[in-house]
Amino acid sequence: MTIKDLKPALVFQIFDEITKVPRPSKKEEKIRQFLLDFAAKHNLAVKTDAIGNVVITKPATPGKEDAPTVIMQSHMDMVCESNDKSFDFDNSPITTVVDGDWLRAEGTTLGADNGIGMAGALAALVDDTLVHGPLEALFTVDEETGLTGANNLGDGMITGNILLNLDSEDDAEIFIGCAGGVDTVCTFNYHRSVAPTDFHYFKVDIAKGLGGHSGGDIHLGRANANKLLARFLWTLSCKHEVSLSEIDGGNLRNAIPRAAHAIFGVEAARKEDIRVAFNRFVADVETEYKGLEPTLKLELESIDRPDYCVDSDTSSRLIKSLYCAPHGVISMSRDLEGLVETSTNLASVKMKGDNQIIVTTSQRSSVESRKWDIAHQVEALFTLAGAEVSHGDGYPGWAPNMDSQIMKIASDAYEELYGVRPAIKAIHAGLECGLFLEKYPHLDMVSFGPTLQGVHSPSERMYIPAVERYWGQLTRILAKVADLKK
Repeated sequence: MTIKDLKPALVFQIFDEITKVPRPSKKEEKIRQFLLDFAAKHNLAVKTDAIGNVVITKPATPGKEDAPTVIMQSHMDMVCESNDKSFDFDNSPITTVVDGDWLRAEGTTLGADNGIGMAGALAALVDDTLVHGPLEALFTVDEETGLTGANNLGDGMITGNILLNLDSEDDAEIFIGCAGGVDTVCTFNYHRSVAPTDFHYFKVDIAKGLGGHSGGDIHLGRANANKLLARFLWTLSCKHEVSLSEIDGGNLRNAIPRAAHAIFGVEAARKEDIRVAFNRFVADVETEYKGLEPTLKLELESIDRPDYCVDSDTSSRLIKSLYCAPHGVISMSRDLEGLVETSTNLASVKMKGDNQIIVTTSQRSSVESRKWDIAHQVEALFTLAGAEVSHGDGYPGWAPNMDSQIMKIASDAYEELYGVRPAIKAIHAGLECGLFLEKYPHLDMVSFGPTLQGVHSPSERMYIPAVERYWGQLTRILAKVADLKK
């Protein structure tokens, strides 16, 4: 069986087309052109704004012109993570695999986050059997790395009062709130020095962690490869002189790091001590993450002497601060049981040019003051370590509205179709809804979608039966809103 055999056929057909279009964050040119061509092919009105967002509109079903306009919103970009570092996300299509009741990709992220949201909206625009009022399908750019599209949505791009965010990942759940977030970036300036000639050099590699979404999966306690790497290097530095030549870990601010590596040297006479220490470290990690990280792999190998290393002072400050840096859940919500209130993600460590090491972290909270509190704690730590620290603009949370009309409509629609009252929830992950609400405070919004697992990692997969329920819920909502009057 292939994706072409799946139901609902129209949704999966469009999703299949989307997987063939490269769409990394900040490189949405190809998927934007796909949307423009789609609108032209189906004689639908389309417009773009200066930042690159796209809105496709469709008139109401005859007789439903007085119904409220519904905005179906999703984002164009996808997180690009692969088990094969040579995979070219800029030019290569995603290869999909039907695996029982699940759809996944061959060694990469699937891009169902948020390709299935796009597919649902586009299918609703072209399915002439549906009954609906006026429709606007909003596709935003760069959600994954900066919420750039939502932050810079052009004036007049949307006109409706009801917004359906199609970017959630749990069947039978409707989300009416989300956390706000901010990024904290810490820059170490270092001097290059010649690597000692009397040292023995190693490469330590931590790979194939499960990773996951730094909002939706942060409570699962999965390994952070950056933290493990810093822990090993700090342990060595307590007993040995460590010459750090290279360090790299993680990629995206909103993904738990799955992999990290470092190249370092120690006095040649101490090389066997390092191997013994590494074996002990591996044994500890395997015990700590038994049953939680089945694919996590740790390796140590001897390598040739590199030409340069990081100066010892900066190396020491970097390793200590990475080891001390907070990561994971900081506090749980007292209002909604099981909801993470505040968290932080030690997202990436990257060497830039010949003299900078950049550490990127991401903080989230449903309480604005606590979001900034944990961001300032990260700032204080890395400032003490001698780094230059800056914060991004951040994005606001979305406060739940328990009196929402569209929440009741969406909940009724699901129960009417499937006999189950969906759970009403808030999510720790960030959604674009808070930014839309700042610009359009009249919006009544909900977020829903089919079940996705392992998003932001090559383990990403989508539960096929839930896609049919997602499609049914979307179309029933449109029909129910079509019976209302503006």
